[in-house]
Amino acid sequence: MSDAHLVVGGVDLAKIRNKNELRVARLLDKVLAEDGAGVTDPLDIQDVYALTLNLLPSRYRQLGTIVLSEPVKDSHIESAIRRALRTVKERPNR
Repeated sequence: MSDAHLVVGGVDLAKIRNKNELRVARLLDKVLAEDGAGVTDPLDIQDVYALTLNLLPSRYRQLGTIVLSEPVKDSHIESAIRRALRTVKERPNR
């Protein structure tokens, strides 16, 4: 779905994002370098990214959101990435 279609009742919803997306992408690069041997196919990397986000609690935010605390620690994200990596390695999508 393109961002252009994220309009409901005239309200643009395209800027509401899962706060974990950027954190997972940043940490995914690190974990792939450490533990991602054999995971180089773009579809596998996308699967790891999507599965990791599904393993974490959603943290949606919109422009102007104030974050008072961050309950999802980087170590929790790294653990979820490693779990997703194991799943993708065991059951590749090809």
